[in-house]
Amino acid sequence: MKLSAACLALATLLVATPAQATATTPAPASSACPPPAVVQPDPGAPVPPVNAAALEQSVKDLPAADATAAIVRVGGTKGSWQGVTGVADITTGRKASAHVRFRAGSVTKMFTTAVVLQLVAEGKISLDGTVQDYLPGLLPDSYPEVRVGQLLNHTSGLPAPDLPGTFDWVYRTRFKTWTPEEYVGLAVRNPIEFAPGTRQHYLNTNTFVAGLLIEKVTGRPYEHEVTSRILRPLGMRDSYLPGASPRIRGPHHKGYQSVPAGFDGAIAYGAGQVVDMTETSVTSTWASGDLISTAADLEKFVKALFSGKVVPPAQLEPMFTVPDVTMYDECGNQPAVYTSGMTRLVLPGGIVAYGKTGARYGYAAGVGATRDLSRTLVYSVNSTDAKASGQNDRTLRIALAAFARSAAGA
Repeated sequence: MKLSAACLALATLLVATPAQATATTPAPASSACPPPAVVQPDPGAPVPPVNAAALEQSVKDLPAADATAAIVRVGGTKGSWQGVTGVADITTGRKASAHVRFRAGSVTKMFTTAVVLQLVAEGKISLDGTVQDYLPGLLPDSYPEVRVGQLLNHTSGLPAPDLPGTFDWVYRTRFKTWTPEEYVGLAVRNPIEFAPGTRQHYLNTNTFVAGLLIEKVTGRPYEHEVTSRILRPLGMRDSYLPGASPRIRGPHHKGYQSVPAGFDGAIAYGAGQVVDMTETSVTSTWASGDLISTAADLEKFVKALFSGKVVPPAQLEPMFTVPDVTMYDECGNQPAVYTSGMTRLVLPGGIVAYGKTGARYGYAAGVGATRDLSRTLVYSVNSTDAKASGQNDRTLRIALAAFARSAAGA
């Protein structure tokens, strides 16, 4: 299936940002920069009935070179579909299951943002309040004021820590534990990237600071607040925040990462080899990416969130609002795409959806829906290179299939 230009534009929005994002210095826009990729939304575009054939095609032939298993759950008022393919363990060949836990990665940011907005509704936090007021001493004195709302929509200008970006380093340090303060401290050794509120740069630093803000305001651990405010009330019994534990409790698929020949601990897989990344520390992503969940639980969450049952409707709007700024990149002319906690997607045909992707090594997850919940989508793909943009082809196909029209209705 050849992807259209509109689909390729969508692909850039579906890329899951690496957990260890590194600071970048954008170059001035030039004639070499492409024009902004804009797909016009159509508020009246109807969501088509579920296309089972397209969904089946999107996850067929697993295990394959790019992924070992996939779980897809589509719902909403226009129909539903569920599918699971592949194997849970490449050494035993045990079949994949739809009822297993997986690492949700940056989908966690939706939960962190929701808790902050709950605290806004309770009058304990103001989106216009500054990090310097709530968390004195966390940011350098040389930094300008950074507002809470700018953390949530990634317009704060806060930098990333300077950490090695190679998988070899990640693998060697996969059981290293970090405190949130250590992570933020490494980040703010760097200068502010831009004047807060003027650009958008998606970085985990923002959500780490939001997590610390939750702890400071409530006086309780971040994990406690997410669990007591969201997971328990919604009956998300199979979802949890693991803290420093590298394990996934209960039934789960193993997650693998492709590696070059001769890599320590490698397992033969097809024409290449992989390493098992199922057990790994998540403290390096904390409030940005440590949630462990299931497809059914995430479906409960997205339905409740969009219905105003998690965050009161009056405070929910930032999660559906993209700031009117450009991205902080080498061109500087691409419009922002992130809301507070999610991404706004304009799909081929003009359908508008909101959601969040996430990637940990061995696990690529996604949650999304139209605002009226006529279509919801949750997926977990055990990608063999979940952090590489080229590996998003599988998840892109799933997302497009979830909104595809049938041949009869084309």
